[in-house]
Amino acid sequence: MVAAGEGPDHRKLMLSLPMAVVVLAPEQMIAQVNPAAEQFFGQSSRRLVGKALGALIDVGEPRLARRLAEGDAPVSARQIDVQLVGHGVRRLDITAAPVADFPGWLVMTLHDSFAADAMRENGSGNEEGVLRAPEILAHEIKNPLAGIKGAAQLLGRKVEGADRAMTLLIADEVDRIAKLIDQMQTLSRRTTEPVAPCNLHEAIRRAAAILSAATEAPPRIEEEFDPSLPSVLGSAHGLVQVLINLLSNARDACRKTEGARIIVRTRFASGLQLHSAGQGSPVRLPIEVRVSDNGPGIDPTMRDHIFEPFVSSKKSGQGLGLALVRKLVRDMNGRITHDRDEAGGWTHFRLHLPVAIDDTPNPGKWRFFKRQGIG
Repeated sequence: MVAAGEGPDHRKLMLSLPMAVVVLAPEQMIAQVNPAAEQFFGQSSRRLVGKALGALIDVGEPRLARRLAEGDAPVSARQIDVQLVGHGVRRLDITAAPVADFPGWLVMTLHDSFAADAMRENGSGNEEGVLRAPEILAHEIKNPLAGIKGAAQLLGRKVEGADRAMTLLIADEVDRIAKLIDQMQTLSRRTTEPVAPCNLHEAIRRAAAILSAATEAPPRIEEEFDPSLPSVLGSAHGLVQVLINLLSNARDACRKTEGARIIVRTRFASGLQLHSAGQGSPVRLPIEVRVSDNGPGIDPTMRDHIFEPFVSSKKSGQGLGLALVRKLVRDMNGRITHDRDEAGGWTHFRLHLPVAIDDTPNPGKWRFFKRQGIG
C-alpha cells in the first residue's frame, strides 16, 4: 500500500508524459516544457523557455485564441489547424487549464491528431475487415489468374502481330493483378518478421542504391546523417522496403519541380514513446529518420488519410504503398508520421524507431545511451 506523499514528484510525472506539455507564465511566456514538447517544436528547452507562445504557433481560430489569451478557464479543442512556425500547418488536439493559486499561468498540452492515428496499433473494425478479406480470396483468385496467364502465353506462340501483342498485354495485366494481391496479403498478414539490431544508415543507402538502379535518371539523395546513432531494432528487409517506398514517393513528388531535392536526415529525437496494447511499459522511439522532398506536397484534402488502404494521390496509384509502410513500421514497434511545411515548401515523412540495446560490448554505444538517458 502506498502511503500519502510517496511516489514520483510532479516534475517527473510531467517529463514522462508522451504528449507535449507547455507551462505558460503570464502573457503566454513559456516557463517549462517536457521532452515531448522539445520534440514537437524541434528545439531544446533552453531555447524554448522565455519565448512567447505566439512566436512558435499561430492559432488561427479567433475564439480559441481569445480563450487561451484570457487563461481563466479550462480549454479543450480537437483537430484544430495551427500554423507551427517553420513547420507548416499541423492539425492538433489542444488542452489548456489555469494553474490553481497562480493567476495568469496555464498548463497546455499539444497533441498531433495525425500522429495519434499513425501510432494506433489496433485499427478499427472496418480496417480490420478490409485487410483480412484478401486472406480469404487470394487463393481462389490466384488459381484462375495462373490459368489465364498460361492460356495467354500458349496463344501467344500461335499468333503474330497485333494478336500477339494482345496476349502479352493479358499476361502483363495478370502479373499486375497478382502483385496487387500479394501487397494486400502482406497488409493483412498477422505474423511479423523477427526484429534484430539493424544499421540504419546501411539500410538507407541500400534502399537508395536499389532505387537508383531501377531508375533511368535517379535523383540525387542528400544525406544528413548523425554517425553517432546506435543500431535500431527492426527488420532489415522491412526497413529497406519502407525506405524504398518513401524515397520513391519523394522522387515522384518532386519530378516536375525545378531544382528538385530529396534529403534524408537521421537524428536523436528525445521524448517519443509508443503506447501499444499488450505491452506493459511504453516503447521509447529515440531514433528519427526524416525523408523530405521539395515537391508540391499531398492534396490537403487527403492528408488525413494517406496511410489508409486504397488512398492515393497518383493517377495510376493503387493506394497500398503507404498502408504497407505503416504496417511494416508497426511490426517493428515504430511510428511513421507526415507533415507539410508550406512556408519552406517541404514535405516530411518521419520514421521513429526503437534502439537495439544488446549485450555486445561497445563503449561508444553505451556512452550514447547514458548521454540520452536510455537503458
